[in-house]
Amino acid sequence: MKILWLQSAGCGGCTMSLLCAENPNVLDTLGDAGIEFLWHPSLSVETGDEVTDLLSAVERGEIALDVLCFEGSVVTGPRGTGRFHMLAGTGRPMLDWVRALAPRAEHVVAVGTCAAYGGMTAAGGNPSGAVGLQYDGRSKGAALDEGFTSRSGLPVINIAGCPTHPSWVTETLLMLAGGALGAADLDGFGRPRFYADHLVHHGCTKNEYYEYKASARTLCEIGCMMEHLGCVGTQAVGDCNIRPWNGEGSCTRGNYPCIACTAPEFEEPGHVFTETPTIAGIPVGLPSDMPKAWFMALASLSKAATPKRIDTNAHSDRIRVAPSPKGRK
Repeated sequence: MKILWLQSAGCGGCTMSLLCAENPNVLDTLGDAGIEFLWHPSLSVETGDEVTDLLSAVERGEIALDVLCFEGSVVTGPRGTGRFHMLAGTGRPMLDWVRALAPRAEHVVAVGTCAAYGGMTAAGGNPSGAVGLQYDGRSKGAALDEGFTSRSGLPVINIAGCPTHPSWVTETLLMLAGGALGAADLDGFGRPRFYADHLVHHGCTKNEYYEYKASARTLCEIGCMMEHLGCVGTQAVGDCNIRPWNGEGSCTRGNYPCIACTAPEFEEPGHVFTETPTIAGIPVGLPSDMPKAWFMALASLSKAATPKRIDTNAHSDRIRVAPSPKGRK
């Protein structure tokens, strides 16, 4: 399977995340499955005319394209021309290349939330007209039409995340190479369900504090960050805490709240990322699938039953009081 990888408006962080994959590294993982890059801006040696000739050959259908991977948002400004981002050496906007190459691909994959929905590059009034491949925020129809499908019949596959997890990328590509990813394997926003059917809350190391609503008040404390510090891990899709980065890291494990970076429009939450908006003291964003009355009742009971150990540790930057299992002396 041959991949053409293009980068547009963004930080390149999804490629950096991918290259940080360990045991095995991304090149070994993909190579062992017979997956290779026609071209990648960070991995390939070809440059200048070699690349433009390659792109033109793909556009003409002279080189088969199995997967078009796109990283970063697509710039549509000014006035829908896309000329704020010209692909160097071609005289054509990246927007034009996307629309020319996507129909040639067996599969089209948006790598990261910028490519999927516009992401951080669409924040702050979006003067560049940054959009995702097939979504502009939550609205379908962006650089590519709402009804676009690749040659496989699938819409754009959105491996959302900021940055996206390296294993989400490799697993998606391996599934495509094996013919194991179909329309039923994507959720309502085009994200692969193998990670989008999970919540960041699943496997969070702070779950004991969450259960008792033992809440951190500042970022240096190890209690649950939902009540005061803006964490939306109970609503955000992703298996970040089930398979942490390189086996050990995630945002919440680093004592930073989940900001739902896999979601459309996460970049404009309407409040500071590290603050929880409330109405009459009740958090606006409650856990998925839980009625507000139930949550408040359970929260009151949980707080009343909080063990002293948990309450003490929740407001500390480390474990101050160790558990005392039965039989410990």
